[in-house]
Amino acid sequence: MIDFDTLSERMTQRTVLCIGDLMLDEFVYGEVSRVSPEAPAPVIAAQRSELNVGGAGNVARNIAALGATCIFVGLIGQDAAGETLKSDLTQDALIEANLIVDPSRPTTRKVRFVSEHYATHMLRADWEVALAAAPDVESKLIAAAIKALPRADIVLLSDYAKGVLTQRVIREIIDAAHQANKRVIVDPKHLNFAVYHGASILTPNRKEFTEATRSRARTPQEIGLAAREAIEIAGCEAMLITQSENGMTLVARNGDVLHVPAYPAKVRDVSGAGDTVAATLALALASGASDEEAVRAASAAAAVAVGKRGTASVTRAELRKKIVPQASLTMEEKVVSGWKELDARLDDWRRAGLRIGFTNGCFDILHPGHVRVLTQARATCDRLVVGLNSDSSVRRLKGETRPVQAELARAEVLAALEAVDLVVIFEEDTPLNLIRQIKPSVLVKGGDYTREQVVGHEFVAANGGEVVLIDILPGHSTTSLVNRARQNGG
Repeated sequence: MIDFDTLSERMTQRTVLCIGDLMLDEFVYGEVSRVSPEAPAPVIAAQRSELNVGGAGNVARNIAALGATCIFVGLIGQDAAGETLKSDLTQDALIEANLIVDPSRPTTRKVRFVSEHYATHMLRADWEVALAAAPDVESKLIAAAIKALPRADIVLLSDYAKGVLTQRVIREIIDAAHQANKRVIVDPKHLNFAVYHGASILTPNRKEFTEATRSRARTPQEIGLAAREAIEIAGCEAMLITQSENGMTLVARNGDVLHVPAYPAKVRDVSGAGDTVAATLALALASGASDEEAVRAASAAAAVAVGKRGTASVTRAELRKKIVPQASLTMEEKVVSGWKELDARLDDWRRAGLRIGFTNGCFDILHPGHVRVLTQARATCDRLVVGLNSDSSVRRLKGETRPVQAELARAEVLAALEAVDLVVIFEEDTPLNLIRQIKPSVLVKGGDYTREQVVGHEFVAANGGEVVLIDILPGHSTTSLVNRARQNGG
């Protein structure tokens, strides 16, 4: 389990080797108010245009935006578009661009005409030759990738079927990565997944997946069944099927299925969202995240990307804001005072498909042991609710001289922690009724408890949740701190 700040810091220390189809994305924005007198076609009054690094280059930009180093291997033509891409990529200090020049083909270029008022794509014009790279060009691509491999923590193949990732290039890079014990993430385009045999994780979108598997799978269970044969054919560890507003479904080789709903987002433009997913997934995995943590991070990054216009990249700060939005709330907003308010918050989170965690305690004097448990508890879920014993409850449990701090003071201190999304004060000696109300997906306590000693463990398990015990820091206890303070005061 990794909290976001730890994961974010590790990202800055990682290097991703990305190989794929580079392209120049141009967006022409304008207003449409009339139809051409020459033909039944709308006329766009162009107002501005933007040039962006697209295709696999956008994967590289996303990796760099998240603070990591990207060694990029791609192909350009001997033309103005190629020079533009080369210039743009080399301006980013975190991108090491190894661009092979092929004078026999143009640099792939896509021009999209977008209505400013309706924020919709009206037309796209493509300049490209989608043919496999010539044998001598293949050799140069392979040589550049294999030379960079020892410096990479993970390998990412971004396939747009424009000719860079030929069967020979794919095979030699995956085999070399295996020998170097490096995982390979593939954003595929071939409908025959066997081409990517031996890759770690494939990330097809729903359309690619349904066409490749010839299935109409829609639910996570149906996708899980359809993916099993595809995983066997591809010889991969897992497959992540991205489904736009319907979220993402990760199917493991052993048949386990994890579905992560999409984060709420105002969609402006879906261009390049798949690049963002692949980049974030690969970088999170390279940084030590579990498959589930990496998928959740990728889902959050996608929600940020689709909220931007054009081919967008996502920064660590933007990703953090999406994953830990409660951090922007005031302390008072995090403390709920009644069941009705609690239910309203929980309903919002459940509609968004978020994983809700719960832990509890008196938290009379907050110390490093508490902070460790709370931080690691937040790493197990999307939102963490903390149950706080009321003053009367603490007196019954700890004696008439406790608590040292009143319940509202204790609640505000907890709410000031970024790991905490909600604080609920309860009057009972145990949080069992609160746990039944919340129905958490994960119940967390310190490792000084056994699973059987954790109040509510049977209820949570019966509802499909899990109990997680966090190792506590030795030498930290509120009671010992209070006793020490009183002795020193005496």
